[in-house]
Amino acid sequence: MSDNQNTAPKKGFLARHAMIERSATLLMVLSLAVVTIGGIVEIAPLFYLENTIEEVDGMRPYTPLELTGREIYVREGCYTCHSQMIRPMRDEVDRYGHYSLAAESMYDHPHQWGSKRTGPDVARVGGRYSDGWHVDHLMDPQSVVPESIMPKYAFLARTPIDAKYIEDLIRTQRFVGVPYTDEMVENAAADFLAQADPDSDYDGLQERYSNAQVRNFDGQPGLTEMDAMVAYLQMLGTLVDFSTFTPDASR
Repeated sequence: MSDNQNTAPKKGFLARHAMIERSATLLMVLSLAVVTIGGIVEIAPLFYLENTIEEVDGMRPYTPLELTGREIYVREGCYTCHSQMIRPMRDEVDRYGHYSLAAESMYDHPHQWGSKRTGPDVARVGGRYSDGWHVDHLMDPQSVVPESIMPKYAFLARTPIDAKYIEDLIRTQRFVGVPYTDEMVENAAADFLAQADPDSDYDGLQERYSNAQVRNFDGQPGLTEMDAMVAYLQMLGTLVDFSTFTPDASR
C-alpha cells in the first residue's frame, strides 16, 4: 500500500476538522449539539427515579426556631466562610466526623455546602460546644479563638424576635417541597416560642419534631436572634445516628 493511500484518510479528517475550526458558527452549533446530548444522557435517567436521595432515619424538617436561625445564618453570609459539607476523605472525616449525606441537605433551600473555608466546617458542630461557648463566640469570636478573623455578632443578642411571620415562612418552605404538615403549620408560632422556654408545654413540639432541643439557648430573658442562631447551630449534624447508619448498597 502506498504512502498516499495511508495518509489520504488522515488528511481528509484534518481538512474537515480545520473547516469546523475556521467557522465560528459551525463550531458553536456542533458544540451546542455535543453539550445537549451529554446533558440529556445525564439528566434524563433522573426523571425515572422516584427519589434521587437515599432516605435516612432521623432526618426531619427544621423546627420553627431552627429555621429562623438558619435564615439569620444565611442573612449574615456565614456560608461564605463556613461550609456544611464534609467530603469522604480521610483527613476530613478525622477532623469533622462522618462524611456528609445528601439527605442532610434535603430540606435546605438553598443548601449551605459552601465553596471555601475561612473557618472550619460546621456540618457536625451541633453538641460539640456548649450554648455558652456559641454565645461567647458569636459575641466576640477572638475571646474564644484568638486567631479568628470572624466579625462580632453581638447585636444578635440585642435583637428580639417574635412569631409574627413564622407561619408564613413555614408555608413557603412547604410550597417548595419541605414536608411540613398542616399540624406543623397551625402550631408554628407556639412551637417557635416553646423551644426556647423550658418551662413551656413543649410535648407537642417534640412529637412533631423528633429530638428537638428545648432550653433557653442564649441564657438571657426574652427571645432574641441569638437564641435562634444557637438553636440552629446546636442541631447541625445531630439528627442522624451514625453509630447505626448503614449506607444502602442497592443504590
